[in-house]
Amino acid sequence: MVRRLVLGCSSVGHTLIEQARQQRGEVYVVTDDSGWVTTLRESNVAAVEADPADARSYPDRAEVVIVADDDPDRNLAVARTARDRYPDASIVVCVGVDPPDSVREALAGIADRIVDPVQAIADRVLDVTGANENERIVDLLSVLQSLSGPLAVVTHDNPDPDAIASAIGLQHIAEVAGVDADACYGGEISHQENRALVNVLDISLQHLDGIDLDTYAGIALVDHSRPGVNDGLPEGTTVDFVIDHHPPRAPVNARYVDIRPSIGATSTLIAEYFDRLAMELDERIATALLFGLRVDTREFIREVSVADFEAASRLLETADVETLRRVEQPSVSPETFDILATAIRERDVRESVVASCVGEITDRDALAQAADRLLDLEGITVTFVYGYLDGVVYASARSRGSDVDIGETLRDALGPIGSAGGHDDMAGAQIPLGILAEVDDDSTETLMEVVRESISGRFFETVVDAPQTPTIEEPLAGNSRE
Repeated sequence: MVRRLVLGCSSVGHTLIEQARQQRGEVYVVTDDSGWVTTLRESNVAAVEADPADARSYPDRAEVVIVADDDPDRNLAVARTARDRYPDASIVVCVGVDPPDSVREALAGIADRIVDPVQAIADRVLDVTGANENERIVDLLSVLQSLSGPLAVVTHDNPDPDAIASAIGLQHIAEVAGVDADACYGGEISHQENRALVNVLDISLQHLDGIDLDTYAGIALVDHSRPGVNDGLPEGTTVDFVIDHHPPRAPVNARYVDIRPSIGATSTLIAEYFDRLAMELDERIATALLFGLRVDTREFIREVSVADFEAASRLLETADVETLRRVEQPSVSPETFDILATAIRERDVRESVVASCVGEITDRDALAQAADRLLDLEGITVTFVYGYLDGVVYASARSRGSDVDIGETLRDALGPIGSAGGHDDMAGAQIPLGILAEVDDDSTETLMEVVRESISGRFFETVVDAPQTPTIEEPLAGNSRE
């Protein structure tokens, strides 16, 4: 199966092909430029001289389709053909030279991602000169100061260090701007490091179950972008701010949106706000932001950017390193060791993938720690650990040294029966036990077997044809700051 199919030929297309060749997976090119076809073949790249809009020249299957021509109308025609031919593929389209608005709108309805080289260069220039950041800060303060009452800063459920740090950071910025604010969360804070962060730094968080949202004049989402999806808020809740580093899976509606998937942590964005506002960071917030940044980038080896390093450098000037050590080395509960032992004992290994059902649990954050540790097994590149608590199956998955996009894999496998998603190398899911919990038997083993057969079966069936991570790192169409 072809992983990357390039349709068309332009200067951008040449660059994309060169980049794609450096990645794992086959590259296949269809272009009517005979000279370019010859050059590609001499470089051992599979290339066909044909009309890119003619599906007869396409391979049987393709995971990522890149449409790259200079002519906007031609790109639209090719994109339509590609979408009809590969309805499940990820399609990335270069808009071409000076595309009319009608073409942009049509492409937005077809492509998964749109690449505008001219706009990308302009944005880069603005980033280098600081113009984009300054405009963001002006917009942030403008929306903050328009609120007629307090602000609720809401993390995703069971917040991790990045979400917690971002929430208290934005809370402080709002208060300096003259707006009362509360950092709020849903779910539980049960992971040892997360509890240590809150306790050692004396962080005050409000649980959503104990507050009346109607008393707030504004709502901000940090480290996620959709109200009512894994955050304890009612679906359809009106949101004023969204600040996140995860690529959104649906349109984001808010008065202020700052979503930057190229950044490794939301804490980096909050630290940038402090810097742009020339606002002094206190030790507690600096320490929390630095810890959130380090955890989400896995000590600067996962999805890290220059901005993350720059933010960490500034935060180090104020953060309490000794406190960080106390947070990073919390005591581990006996339940965590029990779950890890069960995960190892119950593992089901198929080639380089391991899945493990640990049965009933008391600490769902231990699942993530078990998924991390199972990656240490020789020859394993994908792990999936799950258990059930209070009528819900919780799952955690990891991927390393693999082409598998584990976030998309869980979404495909378990999304239809629950909620799932995450990054390309770490993800989670929640599935109501439903009828599975009504097994007519008092035996825990019986329920465990039913759950294992249902959940593991879906996971292994999906991971065989697991979604691959697209190699073109451009913002999703429609995801720019509004």
